[in-house]
Amino acid sequence: MLFKDIQGLDSIKNTLIQSVKNNHVAHAQLFHGNVGSANLALAWAYATYINCEDKQENDSCGKCASCSKMGKLIHPDFHHIFPTATTKKVKEADSESYMPLWRDFLKQSPYKTLADWLEFIGVEGNKQGNISAEEARKVIQKVSLMAYEAEYKILIIWQPEQLNQSSANALLKILEEPPSKTLFLLVCNNANKLLATILSRTQRIAIPSFSDDDIVQYLVAKLAVDDRRAKQIAYLSEGNLSKAVELSTAQENDQHSWFANWMRMAYKPDISSLVKLADTFDTFPKEQQKGLIEYSLSVFRDLLLWQNGANSLVRLEGDELTFVQNFSKAVKQEAIEAVVQELNDAHYHLERNARAKILHLDLSLTIARLFKK
Repeated sequence: MLFKDIQGLDSIKNTLIQSVKNNHVAHAQLFHGNVGSANLALAWAYATYINCEDKQENDSCGKCASCSKMGKLIHPDFHHIFPTATTKKVKEADSESYMPLWRDFLKQSPYKTLADWLEFIGVEGNKQGNISAEEARKVIQKVSLMAYEAEYKILIIWQPEQLNQSSANALLKILEEPPSKTLFLLVCNNANKLLATILSRTQRIAIPSFSDDDIVQYLVAKLAVDDRRAKQIAYLSEGNLSKAVELSTAQENDQHSWFANWMRMAYKPDISSLVKLADTFDTFPKEQQKGLIEYSLSVFRDLLLWQNGANSLVRLEGDELTFVQNFSKAVKQEAIEAVVQELNDAHYHLERNARAKILHLDLSLTIARLFKK
């Protein structure tokens, strides 16, 4: 992974590169960003740059032996800890047992989530991934050895939120007194879940979410998504590139037309048409149903922004923006706030396998009632 492979985020990239050039590389760094951000990708690119044998002005060379091994995740001085769980195929729940799968997972995309990883390795039921104390002790043994061929030994800890009390305590001492030329890169989504003692021993690097333009460019260039569809996906994904990629592979549907028609039926209200619409909604795949509810939530949030004069924060364009402008004149703010709550509840119940037909019709009648208050 090179910096150039990561869309946008030029300021963060420059900060990381300058820290290496100025020899200000902290021994423990926390890359924290929202789900679907570039925190893992940046940590990987940063590690590649640190051990590159022919550093360029703004990136690794991508050609030397170190860069080649880092790109394949086979460098002997580049170690990984990540959450694991036992499965039918893998009985030893530690990172070493899962390294071949981890390499495949990261090569597919470094922007995926913990849920994606657990699904990828075949974790079933309600099992949760975790990082055990034994895992932490094994890694301490590895990084305590001399580097094989690079200047630095580098350890990436992905999802350190999954460290339990024992495993976190096992890592504390080595974070306090690390071996020479050893770097720890912690990659997390929620720093608030980390022990204060770990936070105090790391240099924090805040990774912003992707901008809409970054996501559009990524989808168009990497996945050949057309520009109109890419803009709609960027709006729905809210900076989460993992979600954007997932939406891009889903069956395309005109969410705006569906939503606008639904709202007009509820506003009249046209009960018979709402019943038919619920029947149609029931035939959609689960992810499409959730996508329509998520789209509706996004539009109603923009309706609230528009009504409160925050027009510059509304990211809709074209017909969608026109709909927001017109609809905001017809519906009271109190009703919009209540509808947002109802949509959130509906999404919650959809995820828990509520009958879509009944849920959608009940939601439609509730919205119609709120519009008329």
